[in-house]
Amino acid sequence: MSRNERDIHERRIARQIRSALDASADAVPHDIAERLAAARRMALAAKKAEAPAHVPQLAMPGAARGYSFDDGDDGPLHRAGAWMRKLALVWTLVALGAGLLGIYRWQEQKRIEELADVDAAMLLDDLPPTAYADQGFHVFLKRDHDQ
Repeated sequence: MSRNERDIHERRIARQIRSALDASADAVPHDIAERLAAARRMALAAKKAEAPAHVPQLAMPGAARGYSFDDGDDGPLHRAGAWMRKLALVWTLVALGAGLLGIYRWQEQKRIEELADVDAAMLLDDLPPTAYADQGFHVFLKRDHDQ
């Protein structure tokens, strides 16, 4: 019987016991019912403490098990496979970092080109650059565009 089948069987038995106990709970005296409730809470707390945390696993094509970093000592082939998975994760992270750095550099270059275009337009314009620094000229441009 596999572990999964045992778990299903245990849950089925627990459900049956719980149903039987719930059905006869009205016949139990109050003080005993309180002690049983306390014992049940302690048992549930103990069960939750011993239950392993669920670790999500990535399913790999053709793999019977999911993608995990379990380094159980199942032999040299298993250890080599785990090492290769870790190496693949590292290379993935390196590629992600390189991609983010490339995007940053590309955006930085675009910003420099935009500023260069603005500078070139100012230098090729008929107005001297000092006109753009004059506050009165800005007021003139704003008033001209508002009309």
